[in-house]
Amino acid sequence: MAMTTVIPERRAYTPGELMVVSAAREIRDGEIVFVGMRLPLIAFVVAKKTHAPNAVGLFENGVIRCTPSPQLIYTMADPANIRNATQCLDMLGVMSLLQSERVHLGFLGAAEVDRFGNLNSTQVRGPKGVTRLPGSGGACDIASLAQRFVVLLEHSRERLPERVSYITSPGNGDGQGWRQRVGLPRGGPAAVITSKAVLRFGDDGEAYLSSTHPGVNVDEVLCHTGWPLRVSSEVMLTPEPSAEELNAIREYDKDGFWTK
Repeated sequence: MAMTTVIPERRAYTPGELMVVSAAREIRDGEIVFVGMRLPLIAFVVAKKTHAPNAVGLFENGVIRCTPSPQLIYTMADPANIRNATQCLDMLGVMSLLQSERVHLGFLGAAEVDRFGNLNSTQVRGPKGVTRLPGSGGACDIASLAQRFVVLLEHSRERLPERVSYITSPGNGDGQGWRQRVGLPRGGPAAVITSKAVLRFGDDGEAYLSSTHPGVNVDEVLCHTGWPLRVSSEVMLTPEPSAEELNAIREYDKDGFWTK
């Protein structure tokens, strides 16, 4: 009798889920991480449940957690994020960990990110003039003092200009050596995770294309980037989420509030 090979069914995933998994993989076991909200919140959960069980999460409102909140939260001040927290400090308490060099990684969002990893969340100029945005919050502190930071955003020419219209949070300034010259001797952008690709940064401080997401080709990424993005000689395909990673996302964000 002929043997039949059973091929496991491929699990579909959303672009948001792929971004979450890519972000989660940036967290190393035992690291202290400024989690933030939206997709990074889920990334922390995935990392804790898979490869980084000893990571510690910080929230700008003063909460420190060694375990994810017991249920999905929508703001960092939700009661579920307070329940069973390791510590509930004030903002100064957690931000001081940056100054003492204890924060390994921070996740940030922005309206714009440029070729040197500078972030703008202050104001943008569009067809109807200048739009004022919320500003830094703690992002400038994290970008300045964490050992590295990772940005997540939608991939478009408008969101990825050659130069941001306003530097809210510093990346690599104008290139190699800029952070040291202005008194930021450590840290800087490690990656920009977008809806199409993952960008990383060379020794000269400039971004380059490291990997494209499944179904996205290099030309598409270049077309939707606001400067002549450099391409790695070995552009990879962003690894797809594993079943374990998808389960961690969907058990926590059951209705896809952040990831659909």
